[in-house]
Amino acid sequence: MSLDSTDRRILTVLQRQGRISNADLSEAVNLSPSACHRRVQRLEKDGYIRDYVALLAPRKIGKTATVFVEITLNGQAEETLDAFEKAVTRIPDVLECHLMAGTADYILKVMAESTEDFARIHRQHLARLPGVAQMQSSFALRTVFHTTALPV
Repeated sequence: MSLDSTDRRILTVLQRQGRISNADLSEAVNLSPSACHRRVQRLEKDGYIRDYVALLAPRKIGKTATVFVEITLNGQAEETLDAFEKAVTRIPDVLECHLMAGTADYILKVMAESTEDFARIHRQHLARLPGVAQMQSSFALRTVFHTTALPV
């Protein structure tokens, strides 16, 4: 299925206002409520809408440090990559893990309460990841821009 302009408008609104009522969404995209509801159901069924979530304010829950960790593995064998990926998904403080092209094999986005908390995460989790040859951490000084909305 391809997306038409109405589908794109629905997705754009839902990414910014996930709790919007169907009545308000239908008004925002210029559709009848029943047609809008059918389209949203189809977008969900076809996998365009993956989940509905609550986005938390990191500072409100004490997560003030964002750390990007570049990881180089000691090899590229499939079993090395698989072991690393399986282990990293079990670390609760890791929000994202990306397999990279370039100097690092992976980049992780880690949220911590402080530099001391990151040291704990590093000691208890990151340093124990399988296959790691080198690790470099960079602390974000300030988040200039952040969004979860994809352009559609």
